Amino acid sequence: MAVIDHLVYAVADLTEGIDWFEQQTGIRPAMGGAHKGLGTHNNVHRLGECYLEIIAPDPGQPDPEIPRPFGIDDLDGPGLVGFAVRPTDDETIEDLVDRCLESGYDTGPISDMSRQAPNGDLLVWAPTPSSPTLPFIIDWGDTALPSTTQPRGVELENFAVNHPLPFNVMGPLAALGLDIDVVAAERGGLTATITGPIGSAEL
Repeated sequence: MAVIDHLVYAVADLTEGIDWFEQQTGIRPAMGGAHKGLGTHNNVHRLGECYLEIIAPDPGQPDPEIPRPFGIDDLDGPGLVGFAVRPTDDETIEDLVDRCLESGYDTGPISDMSRQAPNGDLLVWAPTPSSPTLPFIIDWGDTALPSTTQPRGVELENFAVNHPLPFNVMGPLAALGLDIDVVAAERGGLTATITGPIGSAEL
């Protein structure tokens, strides 16, 4: 079984994205850190048992040799660009990858990544590649889950996967044991509503 680990919201400028989120919800996300070599940096905020990652190009890094993740180089506006799931205690990331393959969804290979947190801690994780409408799988190993190290001030009210052929994504989501709304739509993508003390942010 899998559970949602985090949602990824991409913006062109991290400070502007954080300001917008605070204006909508009344909560300012905590500083995350830089993804060295990938040309991005982020902020994070807890959403109950998962968290929101706001990610943007990092002007403090040189342009990376490979495209930035999540299609950030080609953004035509802010939006949800992916979501991650993680295995529960009784399974491994390899188990979830196998489940996906059996359902017809090739997650791609597992890789190793890391970033330095503002407090100096090194966060290490092993993700599979991302997809616009299907989850990538992440395993934090011995690293504390980011959703447990951040303050709680906002809630994930709803989350949905939009797809022109809903049955194409229902199978892999069911194979992972995920109960996520799948909506028939002209274009594939993700939507979410996050509510805070003063209002909601529509992502």
